[in-house]
Amino acid sequence: MIKNIIFDFGGVLVDWNPHYLYDPWFGDAAKTDWFLTHICNMEWNTQMDAGKPIAQGTAELVAQHPGWETEIRMYYGQWIKMMSPDPIPGMYDYIVDLKRRGYKVCGLSNWSAETFCQVRHVYPVFDLLDGMVVSGYEGVVKPDARIYQLLLGRYGLKASECVFIDDNAANVEGARRMGMQSLRFTTKEALEGPLESLLAEN
Repeated sequence: MIKNIIFDFGGVLVDWNPHYLYDPWFGDAAKTDWFLTHICNMEWNTQMDAGKPIAQGTAELVAQHPGWETEIRMYYGQWIKMMSPDPIPGMYDYIVDLKRRGYKVCGLSNWSAETFCQVRHVYPVFDLLDGMVVSGYEGVVKPDARIYQLLLGRYGLKASECVFIDDNAANVEGARRMGMQSLRFTTKEALEGPLESLLAEN
């Protein structure tokens, strides 16, 4: 029986997108894509999500790509501009409804502790959660099994009673390997049908 629903944050509950910062700077979304693939890529970003100090990670990348120093320093220096002021459409109300129906709702996110603290109390959706694990505070990131285990242990959850929802396919598969039902997120409308079908099976 599904009792617990676990959500990723960025791209699922709140709208984080580096294009919001870099598209106006470069004047071209394709140039932003190139920069985010070859310079400030997700592999680098994940180091900070795993707990590396932002100052250290930034200095290391500037040393590798000194010609891009301005743009590299923008990444965390103007990081808040990557956040839309609006949450992902429909998700706040949907979580309110899930909680009203008796489900425990938790969060599991790859996110730097140095930046998550800037938005934790800005978005009301975070206050709806019954518990959360954020990678930057723990020193381990999805899809490493240890972070799923940490969430389960900290909040007394059974994997077989959980549904995990993330926009990243690798993280979805990581949860599935832990014994959770798992769904990949695109929009609230696309999520609702498959999730409600899982809940109805119990």
